[in-house]
Amino acid sequence: MHRGSLIIAESNEQRIRFRLSLPINQPNSIKWEPEENVPVQPEQHYSYDPARPTILIVEDHEEMKNFVGEEINELYNVLTACNGVEGLEVLKQQSVQLIISDVMMPVMDGFSLLKTVKNNLEYSHIPVILLTAKNTIQSRLEGLESGADAYIAKPFSMEILLAQITNLLNNRLKMRTYYFKSPVAHMKSMAYTKEDENFLEKLNDIITEHIADTDLDVDQIAGLMNLSRPTLYRKIKAISDLTPNELITLSRLKKPPN
Repeated sequence: MHRGSLIIAESNEQRIRFRLSLPINQPNSIKWEPEENVPVQPEQHYSYDPARPTILIVEDHEEMKNFVGEEINELYNVLTACNGVEGLEVLKQQSVQLIISDVMMPVMDGFSLLKTVKNNLEYSHIPVILLTAKNTIQSRLEGLESGADAYIAKPFSMEILLAQITNLLNNRLKMRTYYFKSPVAHMKSMAYTKEDENFLEKLNDIITEHIADTDLDVDQIAGLMNLSRPTLYRKIKAISDLTPNELITLSRLKKPPN
């Protein structure tokens, strides 16, 4: 298009030298398409089933985001965002059970999103899978040390990604089931992160201390934990899949007789 040439000018055992020649004048040599003719990616629509877990895909590459979304939408609900900042906005508005995030993104990259999620009490329970083309030991360590639940290098097998999603969600379910069925299991056995463990330990102490109080409810617990009522409700529901009142009832049932 530039009417140039590329030749090998010199070649020996030590080096190969190339010569690139381009004409100075370029009248009408490159034809730009009018902006209105640039194809626009159609908005992707995903099927939704309230009985299925919801997965948030954070990816700035439109084709990759749509590809992953279409594949996992057969089993899960799908929400999408183009960078970490948009991803956090989605988390504020929607209930999400797992996050799949690219690492290299504008505005806020995957590592920054991961650290924000894992250090925020409202979201720390959400498992995060990082997808990246940076398959180095250092980048893998950075992701895992920041709290990533899985780290998958691009290009990846969709079967591997789906298996990771299934394993992470099933592990959460097993931890809940263990607490529900074991009469001696501590509430913090449902925790998957240190942040959640501290939260559940404090919650358990408050419920135990006020176990005989028949008026104990979510408002009283929220006040004692210095949290807003909606935050406490969402957090308990996300970790245990129970309402605060159901969790209080279960704690009373598990309390050993004096």
